[in-house]
Parts: sequence; C-alpha cells; structure tokens
Amino acid sequence: MMPDNEDAVRVPHGNLPEDAAPASAGPVGTEDTAASRLLAEKDAELASTIDRLKRLQAEFENYRKRSARDIAALRERVADDEICSFLPLFDGLERAFSVYGETKDAAEFVAGVEKIFGQFHQILEQKGLKRICTVGERFDPEFHEALVSLPSDQEKNTVIEELSPGYARAGRTLQPSKVAVSQGPDAEEKEES
Repeated sequence: MMPDNEDAVRVPHGNLPEDAAPASAGPVGTEDTAASRLLAEKDAELASTIDRLKRLQAEFENYRKRSARDIAALRERVADDEICSFLPLFDGLERAFSVYGETKDAAEFVAGVEKIFGQFHQILEQKGLKRICTVGERFDPEFHEALVSLPSDQEKNTVIEELSPGYARAGRTLQPSKVAVSQGPDAEEKEES
C-alpha cells in the first residue's frame, strides 16, 4: 500500500512520461504515424470497395427492373400477335352468324363455318402445331394419357382408340392425346375363360 503523500504525482495508467517508454520502442509517434497511415489507406480502400459494391448493386437492381419491363412488353407483343392472327377467324364467324340470321340458310352457314375451320387449321399449322399420332402406336406417356385399358387382340400397351386428340409443337407436348390402351391378347383370352 502506498503512503498518503499529498506531494506525490499521480500518473493515470497508460500515460507514462516519455522517459518511461521502453528503450526498444524507437522514437515516439513513428510507429503510430505509420500505423495511422496504413489504417487510413485501408479505410480509403474499404470505402472505395463499399462504394463500388453499392454502385454494382444499384446497376443490378436497374438491370432487373429493366429486364422485367422488357419481358412484360415482349409478352404483350406476343399476345397482340396471337390475337391478330385469330381476328380473321373471329370476323368470319361474325359474318357467318350475321348471314345465317338474315337468310336462315343452314347450308350456306355450314359452308362458311367449314371455310373458317380451314383458316383456323392453316393458322395452327403455320404456328408449328402438329397433331399427335395415336391409334396403332405404342403407348408413350410423353404424348399419350391413358384413360382406359381394354382387352384387345392388339399387343399390350398399344393405343387402340383416340378419345381426344393431342397436340405438339417444336418437340414439346402441348396437350397429350387421351387414349384407350390394349391390355393385350392374353387379357382377352382370360376374360373369355
């Protein structure tokens, strides 16, 4: 314990006079200046990196928003093109119903609808739509949807009846054909016995 001496100088911890500094520490402030300079350089580098990241993030957000707008605009143009390709059919049907309402000539009405159906078929072909072949083909779940399996003299898993047509475009099935599939000749014989 230290004696209570009012003349004693009290030095707060860590604030030693210069002559109390260790001999190997070198001149006071030299290390602090180098460390301060290095710290300032690193702070500047960090600030520059953060600024660059913020700019990149803002650019990416702008790109994302611009892409979303472009995709929405493209969808609108595609929808407009599709609608325009079917407008002649709509107009034709409208004329056919109008003429039928005036004349009540069923034969003329049917002839008009057949022409419209031909136009419709042509438009779908121009867009690359193909009807999926079914009857006599081997059942393929990529193109067919089996609704029923029936005894038949056909080989097992052969499509024996098309219940609803299927369509494909550019190698992708848009709507599978709904079909009846053969159980095979053995199933027919088992049912008879």
